[in-house]
Amino acid sequence: MKILIISDAWVPQINGVVRTLEMTARELEAMGHDIRVTGPDSSRFFTVAAPFYPEIRLEFFANARLDEIFRDWQPDFIHIATEGPLGWAARRLCLRQGKPFTTSYHTRFPEYLAARVPRAIARAVRVLSYAILRRFHAPAGAVMVATASVERDLKARRFRRLVHWSRGVDTALFKPGAKDAAYQNLPRPILLYVGRVAVEKNLRAFLDLDTSGSLIVVGDGPDRDALKRSRPHAHFPGAKKGEDLARAYAAADLFVFPSRTDTFGLVLLEAAASGLRIAAFPAPGPSDIFADPSCTNFAVLNENLQQAVDAALKLPATPDVPRAFAEKFSWKACAQQFFAHLQAPSPVARRRLRRWRNRIGSGLLPLPDAEGEGYRKEETGGKRNDNDA
Repeated sequence: MKILIISDAWVPQINGVVRTLEMTARELEAMGHDIRVTGPDSSRFFTVAAPFYPEIRLEFFANARLDEIFRDWQPDFIHIATEGPLGWAARRLCLRQGKPFTTSYHTRFPEYLAARVPRAIARAVRVLSYAILRRFHAPAGAVMVATASVERDLKARRFRRLVHWSRGVDTALFKPGAKDAAYQNLPRPILLYVGRVAVEKNLRAFLDLDTSGSLIVVGDGPDRDALKRSRPHAHFPGAKKGEDLARAYAAADLFVFPSRTDTFGLVLLEAAASGLRIAAFPAPGPSDIFADPSCTNFAVLNENLQQAVDAALKLPATPDVPRAFAEKFSWKACAQQFFAHLQAPSPVARRRLRRWRNRIGSGLLPLPDAEGEGYRKEETGGKRNDNDA
């Protein structure tokens, strides 16, 4: 099968969305599928830096480029991974051409935006943002979410057709290793954070921890320079990937996850695969991943992050325990789950697309034939209204 994935987040960006799509695409190719991931084209005039995140490029007015891909490549399935300008352009084309598609919900943008605006308008920004996202995902045959808590939250906000799409971890890359490989001459214990260095990650809760050891922030982002100046006691080695990142995990004593807004937190699985004890808030992501009672042997969740850290450091440092837990999460299973969701909603999605297309314009809509195989064409009425796409 030819599977087209469209994402505003793609290489050379380094984040959980990119990592998830990379690994899922790799496993789907191993299963025999033909995969194409389309991200922003940095060479185009209308590709610009994202507000607050200059390392992230956003491509506007991509309709013609995507339409050419649709026509030339003729994908069997289309998945729209993000709600940025590229995602909206793909959504609009799918609706106009009657192509069923699925979407995924990776990032709690309303919470990120609310964290960056004055408190007086934060609630209004959050409500409006969720309304926009709900509209984006409404025509999708399935909306893939990573955890049960995110699913419950979105259901309460009237999102529909939510399905579970878990995550995996590369246990060949991330594994227990030498404790002196990456942090020579630094006092122990080594408390590690890995991820984007931005306000929504709540890094100040990590950097304000009281410890006799060392605080390490691996990653980059818009707040890195400011935090380096204001927290000179912490260490900021920058972004790492591959073997360098694996060594940074393995050499630490404790992984600390201060975020309250992540939908999952791939770094939690990478830390567990590296044999680390873990401290975090009981927020979506950690509370879902470590719901199994056996996780209390290596992970501590507490509304007081300092208490979580202190308690986690008292747990036995037995790398095999978190490692065994992480081995339950495979990228192969993740890809199989993803592919199943691509296939399942097809007939229902086409009926839904007909209703949406009636709202945005007339034309020919491909529908399943009476036996559910092949296509027939049906005239649809209605006056075209591009703003409704």
